[in-house]
Amino acid sequence: MPDNHPLPALFDAIQQAHQALRPTVLETPLAYSSQLAALTGCHVHLKCEHLQRTGSFKFRGASNKVRLLTEAQRRGGVITASSGNHGLGVALAGHEAGVPVTVYATTTASALKLDAIRALGAEVVTLDTDPLAVELEAAAEAQRQGKLFVSPYNDAQVIAGQGTIGMEIAEQLPQVDAVFVAVGGGGMVSGIGTAIRQLKPNAQIIGCWPANAPTLERSLAAGHIIEMEEADTLSDGTAGGIEPGSITFPLCQRVIDRTVLVNEDEIRTAMKAVARFERWMIEGAAGVAVAGALKLATDYQGKHVAVVICGRNILLEKFLGAIQ
Repeated sequence: MPDNHPLPALFDAIQQAHQALRPTVLETPLAYSSQLAALTGCHVHLKCEHLQRTGSFKFRGASNKVRLLTEAQRRGGVITASSGNHGLGVALAGHEAGVPVTVYATTTASALKLDAIRALGAEVVTLDTDPLAVELEAAAEAQRQGKLFVSPYNDAQVIAGQGTIGMEIAEQLPQVDAVFVAVGGGGMVSGIGTAIRQLKPNAQIIGCWPANAPTLERSLAAGHIIEMEEADTLSDGTAGGIEPGSITFPLCQRVIDRTVLVNEDEIRTAMKAVARFERWMIEGAAGVAVAGALKLATDYQGKHVAVVICGRNILLEKFLGAIQ
């Protein structure tokens, strides 16, 4: 892991963000689910990031990044790449701070999310290629234009913003034994894991992936970042490869205690369970974390587990199709 990104320094940045982002970023509830507890035999606590502004945890990292821009960067504007939630978070943070935002996305990205991004005044550029290629092109275009590129995950300030979730979980559930987190590029789990490592060192961090899109999980198993073909998944927010040299890779190596893969039927079952028991419509990536907790429940009997419900931004038709 690069020396300029040690865990203590990142934790300091998370602590600063935890204080500085209020009240722009909401402290979301940690809701006890009695019915999921009865189903699993675990004390299940749902971290309600779907109730965060923009409907996703991504607003945390985006807000922290925009908060720390220089005056020149604010005037020049920023470019980012996103399947939706990160772009929406940057668009809102930029809108409120008066920072011009351009968002690159795939042509297959959620129309609901892209329309919401445009409604906040951001420019949207769609490319007919895979998420990682979009990300690399957006970064290259930012360099050509002399603008700042805001990575969805490969950025210490973005990771620090996501890490505020871990700060809240530690405060809201002092007895936490395990935290289940859906993983794509690794920004959220890196931040949460760093905070939990410092505050609750005995708690486990479980990284959850859709079996159809496990690039970072396979990379961790291999010991280096790999490229691989991924299949379609309901968890579009975690799909896609990771940027070569991403700081999240060594962070994930340090903070993730255990990994779990869940198939599409398991994701659907988890989304349906949350809808039935809690009356919440959650997106596929959130379903991945719930599915991971359901799959490993026998290993955490009687334990207090926190499950990050990372977002709600899914088309109604897609949600209904998933749970029927």
